[in-house]
Amino acid sequence: MSTHFDQPAQQGAAAGWGPPPSAPPPAPETAEPRRPLVPRVWRGRPEDPRWARPALLGLLALTLATYLYGLSASGYANSFYSAAVQAGGKSWKAFFFGSLDAGNAITVDKPSAFMWPMELSVRIFGLNSWAVLTPQVLMGVGTVAVVYAAVRRRFSPAAGLVAGAVLALTPVAALMFRFNNPDALLALLMSLACYFVVRAVEDGRTRWLVWAGVAIGFAFLAKTLQAFLILPPLAVVYAVCGPVRLRKRLAQLALATVALVVAGGWWVAVVELWPASSRPYIGGSQNNSFLELTFGYNGLGRISGDETGSVGGRGGSGQWGETGWDRMFGSEIGSQISWLIPAALILLAAGLWATRRLRRTSVTRASFLVWGGSLLMTMVVFSYMAGIFHQYYTVALAPYVAAVTGMGAGLLWERRRETWASITLAAAVVAAAAWGYVLLDRTPDYLPWLRWLVLVGGLAAAFGLVFAGRISRRLALGAAAAGLVVALAGPAAYTLSTVDSAHTGSIPTAGPAGASTMGFGGGRPGGGDGGGMPGGLGGGMPGRGQQGQPNGNGNPPGQGQGFPGGGMPGRNGSTQGQGQAPQNGNRFPGGGAMGEGGRTGAGGLLNGAQVGSAARKLLEEDAGDYTWAAAAIGSQNSASYQLATGDPVMAIGGFNGTDPSPTLARFKEYVAAGKIHYFIAGGGMGGGMGGDGSGSASKISSWVQANFKKVTVGSATFYDLTRSG
Repeated sequence: MSTHFDQPAQQGAAAGWGPPPSAPPPAPETAEPRRPLVPRVWRGRPEDPRWARPALLGLLALTLATYLYGLSASGYANSFYSAAVQAGGKSWKAFFFGSLDAGNAITVDKPSAFMWPMELSVRIFGLNSWAVLTPQVLMGVGTVAVVYAAVRRRFSPAAGLVAGAVLALTPVAALMFRFNNPDALLALLMSLACYFVVRAVEDGRTRWLVWAGVAIGFAFLAKTLQAFLILPPLAVVYAVCGPVRLRKRLAQLALATVALVVAGGWWVAVVELWPASSRPYIGGSQNNSFLELTFGYNGLGRISGDETGSVGGRGGSGQWGETGWDRMFGSEIGSQISWLIPAALILLAAGLWATRRLRRTSVTRASFLVWGGSLLMTMVVFSYMAGIFHQYYTVALAPYVAAVTGMGAGLLWERRRETWASITLAAAVVAAAAWGYVLLDRTPDYLPWLRWLVLVGGLAAAFGLVFAGRISRRLALGAAAAGLVVALAGPAAYTLSTVDSAHTGSIPTAGPAGASTMGFGGGRPGGGDGGGMPGGLGGGMPGRGQQGQPNGNGNPPGQGQGFPGGGMPGRNGSTQGQGQAPQNGNRFPGGGAMGEGGRTGAGGLLNGAQVGSAARKLLEEDAGDYTWAAAAIGSQNSASYQLATGDPVMAIGGFNGTDPSPTLARFKEYVAAGKIHYFIAGGGMGGGMGGDGSGSASKISSWVQANFKKVTVGSATFYDLTRSG
């Protein structure tokens, strides 16, 4: 079997899909002089076809334009993180620790590194939607470029373009590269780590493994232990396939581990060694420890479901969606990521079969093992984790699916004259078309003609690909192009629907309304039927606002848009009003029934509050005389007021309102010292998920209501902590 796939792609490959045997490099005396920068950027590598670099630049430009389209419609997107970005734009201490407010009361429940690009942007351009979200868009474009570079280097420019297009048109990628959660930076760094490991297999240089360790270390500072999911396949692939002696391979992996620990551990060491009394409380932890947060709530608890402080307590079947091998394909998640997973798995198997007889150090096979191993490892963990799991987590799979698809398509196209290769390529197209039909059929009212076009077009293209090695080159290229178009038609439509809509709140989803049916209590999102919180508390999953609607409440479009009652829209436009009591008559332990000062229970936990102009004016008065203009239970509630006023608002109990910070005694000290002006009634879950009133938030709420003057502004209720009741 030929081993020419183990050489970098060179000029002259048929249609740019597969590399021919490499030619020896020119002698130094015959090498061409270095070209000027602009022509070099436009032309690209001399060995590439002339169309390759312009096509790449066009892909990146289209990705950038698509992801920037209507970006400000989402306002501050996830106000929880936007409030922290605002704080980091004002206070370097908040910048470093990831504090939710410039007064440094409590941090977000993640490391702070993923917010640093956004915070630097806000320091330069001021606080606005573009400044917060544009860095995420640039990370998306960068990830597309990395995936292209990885595939193009070992296969061909055309294969790289396929991979880049698959990634750019994945609906959940279009969602999260326009949203201010940690996942955008995580996806970029994981892609870089895979690229670096393949480069290390290529030439055996230690620096590539060190850079891979650095990338994973910083990914840990974006989303903690999720960064380590791909460590096993990356380490095993290099240990087996590295082109140097085994002893050196092991030493190189040890150095990479040191780089990982240093890159990811320096910040952890500073936080853990810093005196707790002079830094903010670590949000999401129960003992003010980042290590506890890492290995508990954000770590092993996500796998086992035993997450202390979680909004749902201990995990259970169906609470965060059904687990199992088919979880990525179910109605909750399938439309976000799974469009090309069946085709990618077929192409992965074909790539490993085609390279089975190559030498141990085959870079082509190592490429399939690195990207395919990362895909399989992440899929398995996501499929069976019993703890908190949201649809948008699957953006981590998007680069792996894209790379495997591009590599497999490129390899099989080059070998299309072999019957098994052409049939397998056709099978991948059939799988993509058939699964695309299934996913589109789940939203039958959305472009009903598209699913039939995908199915019929895919079958026709597959028929042509079966004979790709026996028909003319032009016909074979036409069949390949048709197969690519129909495979991407479904995800492209969902991607365009995603970028054409505003997305706010804590749990955004991609695609048109009804594309994802995950409801934590078994209900459908946005339907007000128990789909917003475990056990049916609240009124539906957040995530879709109305695009560009002026709201007049101090928030950008898409952020608390003045719906009746102050509720934010669900995916189908339904709201949970601010003055509406829960249908089951429950009162939430954070401070009363629905409507006291903002969104409470599930609504306030996930989406925050509508802040009217009168409430904003009240909090802004004399705000400079206090460390915190106000305090509120739950981070989303506090974030809404902080973003509206620009002044620090303390988040009692962190995101869920269940963190034991501050204690009642500490809160009394703050009040006695004149550091907090107002207490905002209502808020998050507050008193612990059991609702027995034993949590810090409930104790604080009860103490405030018993001792301070109540001030009502519109539908919002405040307590003036400078005036006795």
